Amino acid sequence: MAAPVDLELKKAFTELQAKVIDTQQKVKLADVQIEQLNRTKKHAHLTDTEIMTLVDETNMYEGVGRMVGSFMLELVEKRFILQSKEAIHNQLLEKQKIAEEKIKELESLTYECKDYLEFV
Repeated sequence: MAAPVDLELKKAFTELQAKVIDTQQKVKLADVQIEQLNRTKKHAHLTDTEIMTLVDETNMYEGVGRMVGSFMLELVEKRFILQSKEAIHNQLLEKQKIAEEKIKELESLTYECKDYLEFV
């Protein structure tokens, strides 16, 4: 009689242990993503601070990142154009806003996961 109960308990415990490990991995991943988003936000803020010191009539190029191949040429021609200081400023503010929203989402997820781990 005790053997089937023990087997069921062992199975339930194993499943719970797997869920705990999965939840811990999600928390670690969310923490890494939050750190990356904080760096992105900080980089955008520092860039914006430097750009705002320039004269208003200053035009700037938008960065296109790394080149992959010749097929990127068309994309570069479209994106590698002069932009006004205000346009770059608005892009950087939007980048900061998006990063902040994602951070809040990830922090909420992390909070829920940590609550679950404390409950278990």
